[in-house]
Amino acid sequence: MAGTNSERQLLAEGPAIILVEPQMGENIGMVARAMANFGLAELRLVNPRDGWPNERAQATASKADHIIEATKVYDTLEQAIADLNFVYATTARERDGYKPVRSPVVAAETLRTKFKAGEGTGILFGRERWGLTNEEVALADEIVTFPVNPAFASLNIAQAVLLMSYEWMKSGMEDLGDVPFQAIEQRPSTKEQLFGLFDQLEEALDARNYFHPAGKKPKMVDNLRAVLSRRAFTEQEISVLRGVISSLDRFSRKSPRGSGSHPRSSKAPKESPSDDSSGE
Repeated sequence: MAGTNSERQLLAEGPAIILVEPQMGENIGMVARAMANFGLAELRLVNPRDGWPNERAQATASKADHIIEATKVYDTLEQAIADLNFVYATTARERDGYKPVRSPVVAAETLRTKFKAGEGTGILFGRERWGLTNEEVALADEIVTFPVNPAFASLNIAQAVLLMSYEWMKSGMEDLGDVPFQAIEQRPSTKEQLFGLFDQLEEALDARNYFHPAGKKPKMVDNLRAVLSRRAFTEQEISVLRGVISSLDRFSRKSPRGSGSHPRSSKAPKESPSDDSSGE
């Protein structure tokens, strides 16, 4: 799979992800993939509808085999969290009760602190169709909820796990501006190379009678060189380039513009004002 590299360090730590009565194997597989993306490794299932192991989960996990193969299955939620010290319950709905409600950022930082202290931690995710029951939420220590559109707050279970896994990864970064790789450094062109580009392009355009009428050629050449020697484009510069492209597309060296010969393509679009623009 793109982006995977078996020769690099595989992160596998953090809180257990606990899915309560998941219904579809595909969702379990996508959860495993999301976990693997951000360094989580422990997946626990409570009474999965289609049993375990599940071929569809394996197929959609996209080589997150270390998670699928180590997945543990429990009959009840109480059994699944019995060995943990601290548990979050995820929910998009406001609940009655006295549980503290945290954002994903605060929850991830709390989990990171407890993980470093050697505590067992977990995050509960409910069923695809209706989430966690109030009784299940009551078994957690705190609630975590996501800042989503209030009129469309339902998240796919894999999406919810992805968001929490991402926040977990961020909580362990010293610098949130860090990225795993940088753009390849490239040497800036010399003026000699730029002049070569000018000469090549201008000769090709001249052969097609792009610089028409002849009296405007010096100004058109100046505009073209100004465009090619700058990083940012303006609307006027885009008009110049469109005229260049149109000319190269419609006319050949053997049949330049105004020669009376047919354009290279009979399906060429009707010429627009931008095709001739000198950028003045």
